[in-house]
Amino acid sequence: MTATTRAAAEERAAVLIEALPYIQRFRDRTIVLKFGGHAMVDPALAASFAEDVVLMRSVGLRPVVVHGGGPQISHLMERLGMVPEFVDGHRVTDAETVDIARMVLVGKVNREIVAAINLHGPLAVGVSGEDAGLILAEARHPDLGFVGDVHTVNPALLERLLAEDLIPVVSTIGADATGQAYNINADAVAGALAESLSAEKVIFLTDVEGLLADATDPASLISHIEAPALQGLVDGDTLTGGMIPKIAACLDAVAHGVGSAHLLDGRLPHVVLLELFSDAGVGTMITTGVTA
Repeated sequence: MTATTRAAAEERAAVLIEALPYIQRFRDRTIVLKFGGHAMVDPALAASFAEDVVLMRSVGLRPVVVHGGGPQISHLMERLGMVPEFVDGHRVTDAETVDIARMVLVGKVNREIVAAINLHGPLAVGVSGEDAGLILAEARHPDLGFVGDVHTVNPALLERLLAEDLIPVVSTIGADATGQAYNINADAVAGALAESLSAEKVIFLTDVEGLLADATDPASLISHIEAPALQGLVDGDTLTGGMIPKIAACLDAVAHGVGSAHLLDGRLPHVVLLELFSDAGVGTMITTGVTA
Protein backbone atom coordinates (compact mmCIF):
# COMPACT_ATOMS: atom_id res chain seq x y z
CA MET A 1 0.00 0.00 0.00
CA THR A 2 1.44 3.37 -1.04
CA ALA A 3 1.54 6.37 1.28
CA THR A 4 -1.15 8.06 -0.82
CA THR A 5 -3.42 5.02 -0.68
CA ARG A 6 -2.87 4.68 3.06
CA ALA A 7 -3.69 8.35 3.64
CA ALA A 8 -6.89 8.04 1.59
CA ALA A 9 -7.93 4.94 3.54
CA GLU A 10 -7.26 6.67 6.86
CA GLU A 11 -9.33 9.66 5.73
CA ARG A 12 -12.30 7.43 4.81
CA ALA A 13 -12.02 5.62 8.13
CA ALA A 14 -11.95 8.94 10.00
CA VAL A 15 -15.19 9.96 8.28
CA LEU A 16 -16.87 6.74 9.39
CA ILE A 17 -15.62 7.08 12.96
CA GLU A 18 -16.86 10.69 13.08
CA ALA A 19 -20.31 9.49 12.02
CA LEU A 20 -20.51 6.72 14.63
CA PRO A 21 -21.71 8.72 17.68
CA TYR A 22 -24.37 10.44 15.58
CA ILE A 23 -25.62 7.11 14.24
CA GLN A 24 -25.84 5.82 17.80
CA ARG A 25 -27.59 8.97 19.04
CA PHE A 26 -30.23 9.08 16.31
CA ARG A 27 -30.91 5.35 15.97
CA ASP A 28 -34.66 4.63 16.12
CA ARG A 29 -35.41 8.38 15.97
CA THR A 30 -37.77 9.84 13.39
CA ILE A 31 -36.34 12.41 10.98
CA VAL A 32 -38.76 14.31 8.72
CA LEU A 33 -37.21 15.53 5.47
CA LYS A 34 -38.87 18.19 3.33
CA PHE A 35 -37.62 17.59 -0.20
CA GLY A 36 -37.90 20.50 -2.61
CA GLY A 37 -36.16 23.25 -4.50
CA HIS A 38 -33.36 22.61 -6.97
CA ALA A 39 -32.65 19.19 -5.47
CA MET A 40 -36.01 17.97 -6.74
CA VAL A 41 -35.50 18.97 -10.39
CA ASP A 42 -31.80 18.08 -10.78
CA PRO A 43 -31.59 14.32 -11.48
CA ALA A 44 -28.14 13.93 -9.91
CA LEU A 45 -29.18 15.75 -6.72
CA ALA A 46 -32.43 13.80 -6.56
CA ALA A 47 -30.45 10.57 -6.80
CA SER A 48 -28.04 11.64 -4.04
CA PHE A 49 -31.01 12.58 -1.82
CA ALA A 50 -32.49 9.11 -2.35
CA GLU A 51 -29.15 7.56 -1.37
CA ASP A 52 -29.07 9.70 1.79
CA VAL A 53 -32.55 8.54 2.78
CA VAL A 54 -31.67 4.89 2.20
CA LEU A 55 -28.45 5.18 4.20
CA MET A 56 -30.34 6.81 7.08
CA ARG A 57 -32.82 3.95 7.11
CA SER A 58 -30.02 1.38 6.82
CA VAL A 59 -28.25 2.62 9.98
CA GLY A 60 -31.43 2.60 12.04
CA LEU A 61 -32.95 6.06 11.61
CA ARG A 62 -36.62 6.41 10.65
CA PRO A 63 -36.87 8.90 7.74
CA VAL A 64 -40.15 10.37 6.51
CA VAL A 65 -40.03 12.31 3.23
CA VAL A 66 -42.45 15.17 2.51
CA HIS A 67 -42.52 16.86 -0.89
CA GLY A 68 -44.26 19.61 -2.77
CA GLY A 69 -44.11 20.30 -6.49
CA GLY A 70 -45.10 23.87 -7.27
CA PRO A 71 -42.92 24.27 -10.39
CA GLN A 72 -44.17 20.96 -11.78
CA ILE A 73 -47.79 22.04 -11.22
CA SER A 74 -47.16 25.34 -13.01
CA HIS A 75 -45.46 23.53 -15.89
CA LEU A 76 -48.42 21.22 -16.49
CA MET A 77 -50.87 24.12 -16.24
CA GLU A 78 -48.93 26.01 -18.89
CA ARG A 79 -48.87 22.93 -21.14
CA LEU A 80 -52.66 22.82 -20.80
CA GLY A 81 -52.94 26.49 -21.74
CA MET A 82 -53.75 27.66 -18.22
CA VAL A 83 -52.18 30.70 -16.59
CA PRO A 84 -51.14 30.18 -12.94
CA GLU A 85 -52.43 32.96 -10.68
CA PHE A 86 -50.86 33.90 -7.37
CA VAL A 87 -52.03 36.09 -4.49
CA ASP A 88 -49.40 36.99 -1.88
CA GLY A 89 -47.29 34.06 -3.05
CA HIS A 90 -50.14 31.53 -2.84
CA ARG A 91 -51.45 29.77 -5.95
CA VAL A 92 -55.14 30.47 -6.57
CA THR A 93 -56.54 26.94 -6.78
CA ASP A 94 -59.95 26.36 -8.33
CA ALA A 95 -61.50 22.91 -8.82
CA GLU A 96 -59.60 22.27 -12.05
CA THR A 97 -56.30 23.42 -10.56
CA VAL A 98 -56.62 21.23 -7.47
CA ASP A 99 -57.23 18.24 -9.76
CA ILE A 100 -54.02 19.12 -11.62
CA ALA A 101 -52.16 19.47 -8.31
CA ARG A 102 -53.34 16.01 -7.26
CA MET A 103 -52.24 14.51 -10.58
CA VAL A 104 -48.80 16.11 -10.38
CA LEU A 105 -48.08 15.62 -6.68
CA VAL A 106 -49.62 12.20 -6.14
CA GLY A 107 -49.34 10.70 -9.61
CA LYS A 108 -46.01 12.03 -10.84
CA VAL A 109 -43.69 13.63 -8.30
CA ASN A 110 -44.47 11.16 -5.52
CA ARG A 111 -43.96 8.19 -7.82
CA GLU A 112 -40.60 9.54 -9.03
CA ILE A 113 -39.29 9.93 -5.47
CA VAL A 114 -40.55 6.49 -4.47
CA ALA A 115 -38.91 4.95 -7.55
CA ALA A 116 -35.57 6.68 -6.83
CA ILE A 117 -35.50 5.31 -3.28
CA ASN A 118 -36.66 1.86 -4.32
CA LEU A 119 -33.74 1.48 -6.71
CA HIS A 120 -31.89 0.50 -3.53
CA GLY A 121 -34.51 -1.99 -2.28
CA PRO A 122 -38.23 -2.28 -1.51
CA LEU A 123 -38.26 0.49 1.08
CA ALA A 124 -40.41 3.48 0.08
CA VAL A 125 -44.20 3.74 0.14
CA GLY A 126 -45.97 6.70 -1.44
CA VAL A 127 -48.91 8.19 0.43
CA SER A 128 -51.05 11.30 0.19
CA GLY A 129 -52.39 13.42 3.01
CA GLU A 130 -55.80 12.12 1.91
CA ASP A 131 -54.85 8.51 2.72
CA ALA A 132 -56.26 7.05 5.96
CA GLY A 133 -57.18 10.52 7.17
CA LEU A 134 -53.53 11.50 7.47
CA ILE A 135 -54.10 15.26 7.04
CA LEU A 136 -57.39 16.96 7.83
CA ALA A 137 -57.31 20.25 5.95
CA GLU A 138 -59.18 23.51 6.21
CA ALA A 139 -59.46 26.33 3.68
CA ARG A 140 -56.92 29.09 4.10
CA HIS A 141 -58.92 31.93 2.49
CA PRO A 142 -61.94 32.07 0.17
CA ASP A 143 -59.98 34.10 -2.40
CA LEU A 144 -57.47 31.24 -2.77
CA GLY A 145 -59.98 28.51 -3.50
CA PHE A 146 -58.76 25.04 -2.54
CA VAL A 147 -55.54 26.12 -0.84
CA GLY A 148 -55.52 24.58 2.59
CA ASP A 149 -53.86 24.65 5.98
CA VAL A 150 -53.23 21.66 8.20
CA HIS A 151 -56.04 21.42 10.75
CA THR A 152 -55.05 18.12 12.37
CA VAL A 153 -52.77 15.17 11.66
CA ASN A 154 -53.58 11.51 12.28
CA PRO A 155 -50.12 9.88 12.19
CA ALA A 156 -51.36 6.28 12.56
CA LEU A 157 -50.63 5.40 8.92
CA LEU A 158 -47.08 6.74 9.09
CA GLU A 159 -46.45 5.03 12.43
CA ARG A 160 -47.53 1.68 10.97
CA LEU A 161 -45.24 2.13 7.96
CA LEU A 162 -42.30 3.15 10.16
CA ALA A 163 -42.91 0.15 12.43
CA GLU A 164 -42.46 -2.03 9.33
CA ASP A 165 -39.11 -0.30 8.60
CA LEU A 166 -40.57 1.35 5.49
CA ILE A 167 -39.95 4.90 4.31
CA PRO A 168 -43.14 6.97 3.88
CA VAL A 169 -43.07 9.52 1.05
CA VAL A 170 -45.88 12.02 1.60
CA SER A 171 -47.47 14.27 -1.03
CA THR A 172 -49.11 17.36 0.40
CA ILE A 173 -52.73 17.00 -0.65
CA GLY A 174 -55.10 16.94 2.32
CA ALA A 175 -58.87 16.70 2.59
CA ASP A 176 -61.49 18.36 4.75
CA ALA A 177 -64.29 16.60 6.64
CA THR A 178 -66.41 16.43 3.46
CA GLY A 179 -63.63 14.82 1.42
CA GLN A 180 -62.80 17.97 -0.55
CA ALA A 181 -59.13 17.98 -1.54
CA TYR A 182 -56.83 20.90 -0.75
CA ASN A 183 -53.30 21.71 -1.84
CA ILE A 184 -51.20 22.51 1.25
CA ASN A 185 -47.80 24.17 1.57
CA ALA A 186 -45.20 21.40 1.91
CA ASP A 187 -43.16 23.27 4.53
CA ALA A 188 -46.22 23.49 6.78
CA VAL A 189 -46.98 19.81 6.26
CA ALA A 190 -43.42 18.76 7.10
CA GLY A 191 -43.53 20.73 10.35
CA ALA A 192 -46.96 19.38 11.29
CA LEU A 193 -45.96 15.77 10.59
CA ALA A 194 -42.76 16.20 12.61
CA GLU A 195 -44.82 17.43 15.57
CA SER A 196 -47.33 14.60 15.32
CA LEU A 197 -44.55 11.98 15.15
CA SER A 198 -42.50 13.55 17.97
CA ALA A 199 -39.61 13.67 15.51
CA GLU A 200 -36.03 14.20 16.57
CA LYS A 201 -35.47 16.57 13.65
CA VAL A 202 -37.25 18.22 10.75
CA ILE A 203 -35.01 19.12 7.83
CA PHE A 204 -35.86 21.53 5.01
CA LEU A 205 -33.90 21.52 1.77
CA THR A 206 -33.63 25.01 0.30
CA ASP A 207 -31.84 26.74 -2.57
CA VAL A 208 -29.59 28.78 -0.25
CA GLU A 209 -26.86 27.84 2.21
CA GLY A 210 -29.26 28.15 5.14
CA LEU A 211 -30.34 31.16 7.17
CA LEU A 212 -28.17 34.15 6.25
CA ALA A 213 -27.64 37.21 8.42
CA ASP A 214 -27.22 39.12 5.15
CA ALA A 215 -29.27 37.67 2.31
CA THR A 216 -26.70 38.92 -0.22
CA ASP A 217 -23.69 37.36 1.55
CA PRO A 218 -23.38 33.53 1.58
CA ALA A 219 -20.55 33.88 4.12
CA SER A 220 -23.03 35.24 6.70
CA LEU A 221 -24.52 31.79 7.35
CA ILE A 222 -25.99 31.42 10.84
CA SER A 223 -25.07 27.89 11.87
CA HIS A 224 -27.21 27.81 15.02
CA ILE A 225 -29.99 30.06 16.27
CA GLU A 226 -32.49 29.70 19.10
CA ALA A 227 -36.19 30.21 18.54
CA PRO A 228 -36.53 33.55 20.42
CA ALA A 229 -33.75 35.12 18.36
CA LEU A 230 -35.24 33.75 15.14
CA GLN A 231 -38.66 35.08 16.10
CA GLY A 232 -37.01 38.47 16.54
CA LEU A 233 -35.80 38.33 12.93
CA VAL A 234 -39.33 37.49 11.80
CA ASP A 235 -40.87 40.31 13.83
CA GLY A 236 -38.29 42.73 12.47
CA ASP A 237 -39.20 41.90 8.86
CA THR A 238 -35.62 40.72 8.26
CA LEU A 239 -36.80 37.59 6.44
CA THR A 240 -38.67 37.66 3.15
CA GLY A 241 -39.92 35.47 0.32
CA GLY A 242 -39.90 31.70 0.31
CA MET A 243 -37.95 31.49 3.57
CA ILE A 244 -40.94 32.72 5.59
CA PRO A 245 -43.08 29.53 5.48
CA LYS A 246 -40.00 27.44 6.26
CA ILE A 247 -39.13 29.60 9.27
CA ALA A 248 -42.75 29.49 10.47
CA ALA A 249 -42.73 25.69 10.22
CA CYS A 250 -39.39 25.52 12.06
CA LEU A 251 -40.58 27.73 14.91
CA ASP A 252 -43.84 25.84 15.28
CA ALA A 253 -42.10 22.47 15.24
CA VAL A 254 -39.50 23.23 17.92
CA ALA A 255 -42.19 24.88 20.04
CA HIS A 256 -44.17 21.62 19.98
CA GLY A 257 -41.56 19.06 20.90
CA VAL A 258 -39.42 18.51 17.80
CA GLY A 259 -35.79 18.37 18.91
CA SER A 260 -34.43 20.71 16.23
CA ALA A 261 -35.18 22.10 12.80
CA HIS A 262 -32.60 22.48 10.04
CA LEU A 263 -32.32 24.58 6.88
CA LEU A 264 -29.91 23.02 4.38
CA ASP A 265 -28.66 23.84 0.90
CA GLY A 266 -30.22 21.16 -1.26
CA ARG A 267 -27.85 22.06 -4.11
CA LEU A 268 -25.03 20.32 -2.19
CA PRO A 269 -24.86 16.55 -2.83
CA HIS A 270 -25.43 14.43 0.28
CA VAL A 271 -26.12 17.53 2.36
CA VAL A 272 -28.44 15.62 4.69
CA LEU A 273 -25.68 13.19 5.66
CA LEU A 274 -23.19 16.00 6.17
CA GLU A 275 -25.58 17.76 8.55
CA LEU A 276 -26.62 14.66 10.48
CA PHE A 277 -23.37 12.75 10.77
CA SER A 278 -20.53 15.28 10.91
CA ASP A 279 -19.17 17.44 13.72
CA ALA A 280 -19.29 20.73 11.84
CA GLY A 281 -22.69 20.55 10.15
CA VAL A 282 -23.35 22.52 7.00
CA GLY A 283 -26.60 24.46 7.38
CA THR A 284 -28.65 26.27 10.03
CA MET A 285 -29.96 24.48 13.11
CA ILE A 286 -32.90 25.97 15.04
CA THR A 287 -33.53 24.90 18.63
CA THR A 288 -36.08 25.95 21.20
CA GLY A 289 -33.77 27.93 23.45
CA VAL A 290 -35.67 26.67 26.50
CA THR A 291 -33.65 24.82 29.13
CA ALA A 292 -35.05 22.38 31.63
